[in-house]
Amino acid sequence: MSYLEKEDKEVFDLIELEHKRQNEHIELIASENFVSKAVLEAQGSILTNKYAEGYPSKRYYGGCEFIDKIEDLARERLKKLFNVKYVNVQAHSGSSANMAAIRSLINHGDKILGMSLDAGGHLTHGYKLSFSGQDYESFTYGVNIETGLIDYDEVRRIALEVKPNLIICGASAYPREIDFKKFKEIADECGAYLMADIAHIAGLVATNLHNSPIGYADVITSTTHKTLRGPRGGIIMTNDEELAKKIDKTLFPGCQGGPLEHIIAAKAVSFKEDLEPSYKEYMVNVVKNAKALADEFIKLGYKVISGGTDNHMILLDVKSTKGVTGKEVEDLLQKVNITVNKNSIPGDKEKPMFTSGIRLGTPAMTTKGYSEEDFRLVANIINKAINNRNDEKVLSSLKEEVIALNKKHPTF
Repeated sequence: MSYLEKEDKEVFDLIELEHKRQNEHIELIASENFVSKAVLEAQGSILTNKYAEGYPSKRYYGGCEFIDKIEDLARERLKKLFNVKYVNVQAHSGSSANMAAIRSLINHGDKILGMSLDAGGHLTHGYKLSFSGQDYESFTYGVNIETGLIDYDEVRRIALEVKPNLIICGASAYPREIDFKKFKEIADECGAYLMADIAHIAGLVATNLHNSPIGYADVITSTTHKTLRGPRGGIIMTNDEELAKKIDKTLFPGCQGGPLEHIIAAKAVSFKEDLEPSYKEYMVNVVKNAKALADEFIKLGYKVISGGTDNHMILLDVKSTKGVTGKEVEDLLQKVNITVNKNSIPGDKEKPMFTSGIRLGTPAMTTKGYSEEDFRLVANIINKAINNRNDEKVLSSLKEEVIALNKKHPTF
């Protein structure tokens, strides 16, 4: 019997149910992954007991000699992973990393130009309900409705008209490669800083499977729990020494208090894993699997936004293809043990809580060992579920098929 089971059976039982869910469900949420046992062990370690406001060798508390070494390890490994000079590993999340980065670059009330939410942008890129849309004057660029691709000429036109102080590139639901060089040219032409949020594609950038914003963006932010396959958290990177100093002060004490040193230790472990040759093999398979998934859905007659993918995710227009909303498909697939998220698509006329599309990602199940053929099978299971959405007998059979497939690919 574990300590948790003995002390709090209620929480223990809920964790066990979630463990069962993760083992028996096909996880297709593009922002999720499965960490290694080593990352889990570091994250659940005694480091959670230590308060360590400040940075290595500049703490506001005593007893940080070992904490400092762990954080330094995380920083040095991250620098090597992305070939950058300055990093901050203390951000609690991608959103707090973005807040600190934006505050370091521009002033309250300045102008931000970011990708619109329905085109694949993120809340922190200027959305009205986010700090980024409330503390700054925000403007948006989108994608071509027909192609689903960023129109860089249109981005340039908007930038020259708006004259933003900051342009944010990067996305949470854009399946194609982003041209950071073009964004840099636009930013320079209108006199703006450029920030790249690579939360979703960080693993591809680190393994040279996607072009890098290093050398183009003034500041780069990311999460550590998506394609980087680490604990939930954020990071900030730059090659500008003065900006690095400003970022450190802006994150602490400007945005956060004491860092989560157990999470930073887990970040350090995941960065070491990401530097191994096997990690690049994994990322190659992530992309192969995403392309196989997209190809199969196209064969099945679905509208795949942009016609395919260059990275780890695809967007499906289920409303025009099958006459159902993304919300309906999300709820339906839950019945057959497939986890997806509803997602707005370019030009979406449905409300954000319903959407016309769903977003599918391959990182998590690739970690479990799923192959291209497995993902083609998954596409067909999803199609059968949608086509037979009112037939409980078919849905029950598909659920058993999913459970059997997952038994071949256990989490650990």
